[in-house]
Amino acid sequence: MMLPARPKSSASLAWFSGLCTWIFGGLMLSGGLIANDVIRFEEQTIDADVGKVCYAVTLSDINNDDRPDIVAVTESRVVWYENPTWTMRVMIQDQTPADNVCIAPMDIDQDGKIDFAVGAGWTKRGTLHWITRGATLDDRWSVYSIGEESWLHRARWADVLGKGRPQLVISPLNATTGSGVRLMAFEIPADPKTDRWQSIVLSEELNRMHNHWHVDFDGDGAIDTLTASQEGLKLIQRIGDMFATRHLGDGADAPDAAMRGAGEIKIGSLSGQKRFLTAVEPMHGHSLTVYTEPEDATSKWNRMVIDEGFQRGHGLWTADLNGDGSDEVIFGHSDTPGKFGVIVYSCAGDDSAKWSRHVVDEGGIATEDLVVGDVNGDGRPDIVAGGRATHNVKLYLNRIK
Repeated sequence: MMLPARPKSSASLAWFSGLCTWIFGGLMLSGGLIANDVIRFEEQTIDADVGKVCYAVTLSDINNDDRPDIVAVTESRVVWYENPTWTMRVMIQDQTPADNVCIAPMDIDQDGKIDFAVGAGWTKRGTLHWITRGATLDDRWSVYSIGEESWLHRARWADVLGKGRPQLVISPLNATTGSGVRLMAFEIPADPKTDRWQSIVLSEELNRMHNHWHVDFDGDGAIDTLTASQEGLKLIQRIGDMFATRHLGDGADAPDAAMRGAGEIKIGSLSGQKRFLTAVEPMHGHSLTVYTEPEDATSKWNRMVIDEGFQRGHGLWTADLNGDGSDEVIFGHSDTPGKFGVIVYSCAGDDSAKWSRHVVDEGGIATEDLVVGDVNGDGRPDIVAGGRATHNVKLYLNRIK
């Protein structure tokens, strides 16, 4: 690697400062955070103007060529970009109540082709649909109803009922009945086009549930649900025919209830064994946190803020980006002045107190959502992000060596 060229003007002080940063980029910063440039990505704009807001992105092989395509959700459309040319096709447009807010892929009618569940009208009625393709890839997709739930915000597939086939689990943002939002699982009926989708409530005690995630938390073969809400980080598990809630962490603390708890949650591991939770706190929050497992399984997890000072933290993922056996944290924020974008945090070995910050995109995408997966088939996870105020969709190809 070459040293930066030394200027011949009075800018030498700035040059020297930059040189020190270049040389000592791995030194410890405050709060256990390290600056580091080991992780590198190649940025590619997939769509510079997808809509007013790109609410959600996902990856799914739509044309059955064994390559994941990019799917983006806007206020009025769902579109997909064919890998590797990234040719855009409109799946639906103005066929659901505005605004569309979430999407989840699944072969719902079991015809061997991917369908999608779509959440729409989220600030009004909260409508849940599923869409299936037309005769050709260029045709518009058909829309069918699943159900309604006010403030519907996130939807994910998981077999939380232990039925042998995934259910569609939804989390609304705000409560409309009772003391909390209704986290619900919808079962696919025999004929998903005409039959009623039966639902079961998993929890109705949490508020401002911004997101949820599914994982076999205790290794018993059953799929559990992690939630991020005003009440913090919770684990919801099926016990027989009932569901129990376990408190894992408090999240942010503040006098204002709206500034408490968490808004995003994911789980990862260090050195392939030591588990951690990561969260954005509070909802649309200012802090990125990591929780490590306590020795006593009944205790709360140990919380540490690894970075802060953001505005509207909104995207979160974990994946082993550099092949070292430990998961990185991939984080997106949308409103931090001049610095909004995508950041990766990595932890060397299993020392969860020391994290390195790697800026992937600064000021180029006001991240509303992001997803991680191997897009180009090189065995390395890539990042896809959708923008809010920037209205764009970007791909970040993993170029770690």
